[in-house]
Amino acid sequence: MRKFIKKILYYFLNVVEQRKEVILSGFSRGLQNVTFEGKNAVPDGCNFSGKIKIGYATTLGYRNLLGGTISIGKYCQLGVDVALHATNHPISYMTTYINQNLFQGDLKQLKEENTITIGHDVWIGHGVIIVGNVTIGNGAILAAGSVITKDVAPYSIVAGIPAKEVRKRFSETIIQEIETLQWWDKSEQELEKIKPLFFKDFSNRHSIYE
Repeated sequence: MRKFIKKILYYFLNVVEQRKEVILSGFSRGLQNVTFEGKNAVPDGCNFSGKIKIGYATTLGYRNLLGGTISIGKYCQLGVDVALHATNHPISYMTTYINQNLFQGDLKQLKEENTITIGHDVWIGHGVIIVGNVTIGNGAILAAGSVITKDVAPYSIVAGIPAKEVRKRFSETIIQEIETLQWWDKSEQELEKIKPLFFKDFSNRHSIYE
């Protein structure tokens, strides 16, 4: 009976809410720290702290954790249990301990503050962790379980701990053509005109216009 009541309460408390084209599924914290550009989705259990910008149509995964100064571009997808840590504890001082229980939290000023910048159309797989001062290029793919500690080049696939480049997704010519096209900045009407490009397999092509 208690389990049944708990399920009923959970169902009614976890009501999907929509704010200015942003879908919020509930049970997330720190939403006041986020600037959304619209058509975003935030599922259960996400946690935000710091100063965070999430680009148009970018969607998050369950239990994402974003802390610090973070900028995510348009049309990105984050998997489940992704963590972005732009801040870090001090490592060259007496202690790494910076909470209220020591000197009333005065040591918080020693916290390392970095910036994480993620480009457009980036796929971040399940369980990826990004730490430190990192820039992720447009179109990159971060494989599930990777730990990202260094910059990731545009349209590259990285994997591992720490993550290393596996390969580029496309030829340099195609990468340059997509970067020049900047489809993520186009209106829905403009995207409709170039829709056929999105259905092409670029595996054995030298140009997106072939």
